[in-house]
Amino acid sequence: MALVSNSHKACAVNPLKMSQPIGAALAYLGLDACMPALHGSQGCTAFGMVLFVRHFRENIPLQTTAMNEATTILGGMDNIEQAILNIWNRAKPKIIGIASTGLTETKGDDVDGYLKLIRKKHPELDELAVVYVSTPDYKGAFQDGWANAVVRIVRELVEAPAKKIPDQVNVLAGSHLSPGDIDELREIIQDFGLNPIILPDLSGSLDGHVSSDFSPNTTGGTTLEEIKSMGASSVTLVIGEHMLPAAVEIGMKAEVPYIVFDRLLGLEAFDQFVTALSEASGKPVPGKYRRQRSQLLDAMLDGHFFFGGKRVAVGAEPDLLWAVSSMLSEMGCEIAAAVTTTSSPMLERVPASEVLIGDLEDLEERAKDCDLLITHSHGRQMAERLNIPFLRMGLPIFDRLGSAHRISVGYRGMRDLIFEIGNMFMENAHEVGPDTWAKSKGSAGAQAAAH
Repeated sequence: MALVSNSHKACAVNPLKMSQPIGAALAYLGLDACMPALHGSQGCTAFGMVLFVRHFRENIPLQTTAMNEATTILGGMDNIEQAILNIWNRAKPKIIGIASTGLTETKGDDVDGYLKLIRKKHPELDELAVVYVSTPDYKGAFQDGWANAVVRIVRELVEAPAKKIPDQVNVLAGSHLSPGDIDELREIIQDFGLNPIILPDLSGSLDGHVSSDFSPNTTGGTTLEEIKSMGASSVTLVIGEHMLPAAVEIGMKAEVPYIVFDRLLGLEAFDQFVTALSEASGKPVPGKYRRQRSQLLDAMLDGHFFFGGKRVAVGAEPDLLWAVSSMLSEMGCEIAAAVTTTSSPMLERVPASEVLIGDLEDLEERAKDCDLLITHSHGRQMAERLNIPFLRMGLPIFDRLGSAHRISVGYRGMRDLIFEIGNMFMENAHEVGPDTWAKSKGSAGAQAAAH
């Protein structure tokens, strides 16, 4: 069990975390025909937009209520009203997702009350779904904002069904999944004969496609109709512990049972996911996934020579930290440094002696004698100073192409991730002799066959 501690520095020297409003905005970007808006100053929105553009290299629809000094003091109802009307008249979205910022949270704007008054005043907005979530950026982190936004989406939009749809399943996708990961999960679930509703679905809106027609709103993602029908699903699959509150909300509204998968990285962890799909569908595991599992086993046998005993430093959001560090530990690595952004029940389970809620400076101090550094692109200078291999994971990744299409879940995704990390270790260590490799692999293979 890891000791969870907090950094007590006066300020973050090299920040690791991103704010709640950024997480909420990205969750809204996973909805179809949606326009996210931050209730705050123009600078808050500009920062988020630049971050998303650099990571995804796509056009990002993101609006602001443009609060200034006077409106911050007097209250932001007029700004919210004008923003909603402008967005509705110009873009005609089906959903407007509003997230607060530290500025308006400090003032204490009653946005829920504002929205009730605005709807009474403007009946033409009756067909427009408006979801507001409180996301003060002076507490919590990116993962919290994402999770809180999904809870509000579910609370506002999911409807109690007249009857259940047996082959329909909900998938609550955590903030640590890339659009490529979500695409992979959708294909796997559909191969079991199930119809998944994924929320939020970044694979539809931020997968790097070129649309035939221009739209000022998101062009893909979970539709409003799909969200409303989530109450009719037979089960909710929860990917990441931080998505549990949303699953509980669906269960309270529509009595949909849920299964929590705190991670999908790792052989046993993904076996449990596949088993759950088989039980939900009543069908056996398709042959192609048995083949992919066999390939993953072979990759683990090939790679464990290079993983064993390696010291790794990881800086990431709690659920991503838990997933990555667990998989590496199962491959024989030592998690020598673990730094995260916010509190979570999963932190005590991280296979490390300590998990620090801190910043990249804290990570650098602890990673000096490590063999691999894992964090987002802001760790690149640290890796250069420490002269150790650097694996980019999380958000943002702005100095590499294709981060949205990267897949690390599923048997194929884990196989490729093991090869990627193993190659980094091979480039920075002496090679194992071929006789030792063949002898050890043959022995391990014989043991696996015997079981």
